[in-house]
Amino acid sequence: MSDPATGHAVPKRYRVVQWATGNVGSRALRNVIQHPYLDLAGVWVHSPDKVGRDAGTLCGIDPVGIAAVGTLEAVVALAPDCVLYMPHQANHDELTALLAAGINVVTTRTEFQNPARLDPALRARIEQACVQGNSSLHGTGSSPGFVTEALPIVLGSLQRRLDCLSISEFADVSSRNSPELLFQVMGFGSPPRAAADPGMLHHLRETFGGTLAVVADAMGVGFDSLEISGGLGFARHDVRIAAGLIPAGTVAATRAVITGVRDGKPLMRMLLNWYVSRDIETSDGEDWDLRESGWRLLVEGDCPLDVSITYPVAPEDYAEMTPGLTANRPVNAVAVVCEASPGIRTSADLPQVIARLA
Repeated sequence: MSDPATGHAVPKRYRVVQWATGNVGSRALRNVIQHPYLDLAGVWVHSPDKVGRDAGTLCGIDPVGIAAVGTLEAVVALAPDCVLYMPHQANHDELTALLAAGINVVTTRTEFQNPARLDPALRARIEQACVQGNSSLHGTGSSPGFVTEALPIVLGSLQRRLDCLSISEFADVSSRNSPELLFQVMGFGSPPRAAADPGMLHHLRETFGGTLAVVADAMGVGFDSLEISGGLGFARHDVRIAAGLIPAGTVAATRAVITGVRDGKPLMRMLLNWYVSRDIETSDGEDWDLRESGWRLLVEGDCPLDVSITYPVAPEDYAEMTPGLTANRPVNAVAVVCEASPGIRTSADLPQVIARLA
């Protein structure tokens, strides 16, 4: 179909349900409402006190006349083309029910970014639901997602030999007023210890190793093994952050390095640097070269590249901007996922995700 006035093709419209309205989900909900070619069919909420509230009100804009629901059955009854699935934890019964009902799913749940690393029984169950419903599932976000898949695929298109890809993430979380997250979950302000938390390192290895493997496998140079190491940085002085005090000598930075090894050498690496201060002493004695929040991608190959990305926003606008880093790409991916062949689809399977802005 084309526009008679311009002759340009008119994009197909898709009906979307937003599943969950947390920080990222609320931004995605607002994006769908304001999108020129997506129509909001409904919104699912976890909290009973949100059921019945207007979708616009839930994401901080004017009411749009669509009331939130709280059951899977209500979502399926809406018969959307796609669900943006963004809960804190995936429910496999819900997910397979959506897919079997013919509803495509784009999710920020990282465990679905590489189907090869899923439990075989779960993968078979999801794939069967996709066949039954002629539907597709795709996992994406910013990190992992955009920076571990979309960008490496583009940068790799300039190479005919890849020696090593190193992706460094820098996250200054000193302005985040979330004491429980920073002090209890991430361990900032805790006494010096010999090593990073083994449980956290295992989680990061599985999360980021799987997404890097998507790109390596697509290039035909899959990993022989996945390795992880971690380090800590200790504050040289007392540091006052939004969430509280980081005493001198306590943890003020963490580093995790996930490495995909091939033929005994690092082929791809993800270096996660999260910190509340850059004035630190590191547990390994190395200079971590902590930079402002953003990413650096270093491609060593026959066409070497060094790409740095930062966020040129004022400090007071940072909290408003950051949810979009994770929410925007799933919204932009709705069209390609809805048109994809049935199954769990990775970034290497799908066409380029292009933001339709008008």
